[in-house]
Amino acid sequence: MNSGKYIFSQIVGLVSSTSFQTIVNRYFGDYRVRDFTCWKQFLCMSFGQLTHRESITDTMMCLKANAKKMYHVGIGNVVSVSTVTRANETRSFQIYQDLAMLLIKEAKQLYLNDDGLEVQLKGNVFAIDATTIDLCLSTFYWATFRSTKAGIKLHTQIDLKTNIPEFILFSNASDHDVNALDFIRVEANSFYIMDRGYVGYRQL
Repeated sequence: MNSGKYIFSQIVGLVSSTSFQTIVNRYFGDYRVRDFTCWKQFLCMSFGQLTHRESITDTMMCLKANAKKMYHVGIGNVVSVSTVTRANETRSFQIYQDLAMLLIKEAKQLYLNDDGLEVQLKGNVFAIDATTIDLCLSTFYWATFRSTKAGIKLHTQIDLKTNIPEFILFSNASDHDVNALDFIRVEANSFYIMDRGYVGYRQL
C-alpha cells in the first residue's frame, strides 16, 4: 500500500488552498454549489494539463479509470463531463486569473536574485509579444476572428532574467497588438523588447 503522496498531490500542494478559497469567495465562485467546488474544478483541469489530456472528455475518462485514487488527490467522486463543462462556462475566469497572478508573484520572490541573461544589465529586461490561437468557429462562436474561423490573441510580457511571465492578457484575435500596451504597467529604468507591431504605432 502506498504510504506517501501521489506526485499530482505534491505538485498541487504548492498552491495554497486557503489563498485559492479567498479568491473564490471574492467572486462568489462556490455560491449555491453543492459538491463540485472551484477547488475540485481546478484539480480536474490541472490534472488534464499536467497529464497532457486532449480534451475534457479525455481528462474525465482518465480520472474515472483511476477512480479509487481520486480521494487521495482531493477530487473525490469523479463527476460527469457536463458538470465540468458547465462549471467552465459559468464560473468567473477572474478566479483563475487572480490565482495565476498570485503564483507569478510567489515565483518572482523565489527567483528574485537570479539573472539568466548573458549580458549584464541594470534594471529589468522584458519581452512583449502576442500569438493568435485558432479555435473552432462552431464551438467558440463568441471568439469572432474571420468568417471561417474563430480565435483569441494571447499577449505575454516575460521577464527575461527569470523567464517568468510578468503580464498575460487574452483579447479578441482581431484586436491589434498595440492595444495591449494600455494594460501593461511600465517600470522605470527597464528595457522592453517588442516587434514592430507594437513599436510602430506607439511609444512607451
